[in-house]
Amino acid sequence: MQIVIIGAGAAGLVCAYKLKENGHEVILLEKENKVGKKICITGKGRCNLTNDCSNEEFIKNVVRNPKFLYSAVNTFNCQDTMEFFESIGVKLTVERGHRVFPCSMQAKDISQALERAIKKIGVVLKTNEPVTKIKKSGEGFIVLTSKNTYYADKVVIATGGLSYPLTGSTGDGYNFAKSFNHTIIDCVPSLCAIKVKESFNEKMYKFTQKNVSLTAKTKDNIYKEFGDITFYKEGLAGPISLTISSLINRESINDVSLYLDFKPGLTFEQLDARIIREIKSNTSANMRELIRKLLPKEVFEWFIINTKIDGNLPIQDLKKETRENLVTLLKNFRLTYMGLDDISRATVTSGGVSIKEVNPKTMESKITPNLYFIGEVLDVDAFTGGFNLQIAFSTASTLAKNI
Repeated sequence: MQIVIIGAGAAGLVCAYKLKENGHEVILLEKENKVGKKICITGKGRCNLTNDCSNEEFIKNVVRNPKFLYSAVNTFNCQDTMEFFESIGVKLTVERGHRVFPCSMQAKDISQALERAIKKIGVVLKTNEPVTKIKKSGEGFIVLTSKNTYYADKVVIATGGLSYPLTGSTGDGYNFAKSFNHTIIDCVPSLCAIKVKESFNEKMYKFTQKNVSLTAKTKDNIYKEFGDITFYKEGLAGPISLTISSLINRESINDVSLYLDFKPGLTFEQLDARIIREIKSNTSANMRELIRKLLPKEVFEWFIINTKIDGNLPIQDLKKETRENLVTLLKNFRLTYMGLDDISRATVTSGGVSIKEVNPKTMESKITPNLYFIGEVLDVDAFTGGFNLQIAFSTASTLAKNI
């Protein structure tokens, strides 16, 4: 059986290997000049390729359509991924949060290992060959590219989403899916920076503050994340911002309120008591000196300016009402939500081919027999931690096992 896979990213590469391992003739088509370009930039160039967690924990970290992935993760789970990469010569290490990386901490080692593996097993790889059209031909397909025409008994679309288009993710798969009457769920950015109206000064730019809490309130939900946050000129990045972004990416700007807690480890009363102690221990200090003790040096001046606090006010003159207001600002600083960063800079795309039209046990189209969808082109996405790459590997392996 001849199978054509379109897209040599994480899903396409693993799928090609598994199908060839099962005895099929496999042609892997990639429009870029090399395979796995997006793999090479994941995990800040280190490639967090999966998470060493249980199947249940994996599903908990899937944001959109987790039930669709039950069969896939039970067919090929996180531990299977680790065993697979070790079998093709990649040594792995597990870091905080059960995040799995190559020991080399080089993402390119993952893509290079996959390329070596598919070539060794006999997959026909064609780079610099974009697919222009897919046509039905009897029970199979004719796949037209910029250079050749291929006949396929089955076609697998593994073209990714719209994130990082320079890696080749430009939405081609959605157009192919539409040509076969598939529904495309609106694509929005996920795991990306959050834009706010308040600008951050040069001292705060790219500064990461640890152990803070970010809360997003919508009409129907309240989302709260604790951890590290990174400030940019026009917004927030870092782990907790990325997580929040994936939960509010389909909300309108006017329906989201953001609150930053600079002291989540202290209750309102505990923080108030600490401020009282600071006042008693240094009665000659002013508000600027007090706030400097409460916040990092990169942040406190910005905080004073944006709260319109009189930095020269002697703390011995601090009234109870003003002190309690300071506590409220430190615990519940409101930021004006202005939307999310552009989808081209998002870590993953949320949305894609409707999962209602794809068989979760085989990844085959319910509309067109012998047409398959795997990876980010599907309307499934997850939090950070290796879960999105695991979706690619699980859907790819499930397809290969069930053809």
